[in-house]
Formats: sequence, structure tokens, C-alpha cells
Amino acid sequence: MNDTPATEAVLSTQASAAAAATVNGADARPGYRPGYEIVAEQILEFIAESRLVAGDRLPTENDLAQRLNTSRAVVREAVKILSALGRVRAHKGRGLFVADDEGMLVTSRWGGFFRPVDLDHVLMLFEFRRVQEMAASSLAATRATPAELRTIEVAMQQCRHGFVHGQVEEFNQADEDFHAAVATASHNAFLVSAVRDARRLQRQSSAIGIHDRFGQGTESAVEEHEVIYRAIRDGRPDEAAEATAAHLDRTLEDYRREIQRRLFG
Repeated sequence: MNDTPATEAVLSTQASAAAAATVNGADARPGYRPGYEIVAEQILEFIAESRLVAGDRLPTENDLAQRLNTSRAVVREAVKILSALGRVRAHKGRGLFVADDEGMLVTSRWGGFFRPVDLDHVLMLFEFRRVQEMAASSLAATRATPAELRTIEVAMQQCRHGFVHGQVEEFNQADEDFHAAVATASHNAFLVSAVRDARRLQRQSSAIGIHDRFGQGTESAVEEHEVIYRAIRDGRPDEAAEATAAHLDRTLEDYRREIQRRLFG
């Protein structure tokens, strides 16, 4: 465990690259992003590049603010986001630490190499998800119990309800429930764990605001969920796998566009 603040080099590099966008959290350019989003991304990059593990100490909020050329208030908002994602923990009187909860351990299990704002890593993560979730849905089509089918159906319906009524949080939770329920219905504990871990990593890469609103593909996702559900319900493993692949391929394209928009304007 490393209890000392890491070197300033990584943070200094990040700061110089984005200083204009993060000073006091302000940016008037087209494609504006709140400063706390950018700072949160920089902290995630710092954790990955420094290969910090659970329990390692981070610089203080004041140090981060100085090194990233922003205000402590912006850093504090970034830390709140990362705390909610399970990436950092603030211990009163002790400072900031890399989180030791399950969300951080997932990243450690993948060798600490995953960079949540690296587009290449995100693309690889989607490739991994595609393989795992195609297998899970195919197996679910031959193994799902009536109760498991009902759980998948309810999650599918809640996704639709959240979308129709503009409830982003409801949709996001139901989306998580849907994919988890399909994995559970595969009756393969390794697939359940792999699907859960991959989606957790994806949530970390999206931090930072990508899921705070509906995207242009949300309506398509609702329809795709129903196609996957019906194939599983009707015991058609090949169609279930194909529908899952189509869903993830379309999601990846939406995700790629959104990341590029956020990173490059």
C-alpha cells in the first residue's frame, strides 16, 4: 500500500492539457462541460496511470485544486461523483483514499490497467461485454425459470416506463436490472460475475455525466430489450444472442459518439 501522495507529474500533465477548461469550473466554448466532470476524469486517469490500489492515499482536495489549476469547490464536486461511483473515499481527518469497496476491487481484478476515459479501453470493454452477454442470453433462452423470465420482463417494462415518463434514474436502474437478470437466468456464476464487473467498469467510464440524460439511442434500447426478452422467453438461443449483439453494437456506436463529443467537443 502506498500511503504517500503520488508524484505531481501525472497531475501536472493533465492540468496543462485541460487548464483552460477547468479554471474555476468555467468554460464558455461550444461543447462546454462542467469543470467538475473534467476534474473527475483527471482524477480517474491519475488513479489508473499511477496504478493506485485500494487504500492508497490521494492528494488532498487543496493539493488537487492547485495542481489542476482549479478551485477546491470544483474538486469537491468531482470527489462527490467519484465517491458515488465507488472510486474514492473521503475519511474525515485522514484525507482522500482509493476506495476499498467492491467497485474498486473490480478494477484491481482487471490488473489496474483500465482507463475509464480512454476510448480504446472503452471499445475493448464493449467487445468483452458482447462476448459475455451473448453467451448469457443464449443460455438464458434454454435455462430461464418462469420466475427469472418474469424478472427480465419486469425490468424491460420498467425501462420502457422510465423512458416514456422521462425518468432517467428509473431507466438506468431498470437497464442494470435487465442485464443482470439475463445473466442470472444463464445459471452460470462466472457469466453473472463477468457481466456485473464489465458493467461496473462501464459505469465508471461514463462518469461523469453521460448517463444524466437520455441519449438518442434510448428508445432503440427499449425496443431491443423487448426483442431480447421475447427470444429468451420463446426459447430461441441463437436469436437471443443475435439480438444481444445488435443491442450492444448499437449502444457502442452511441457511446463512441458521446465520448468523442465530450472529449473533443
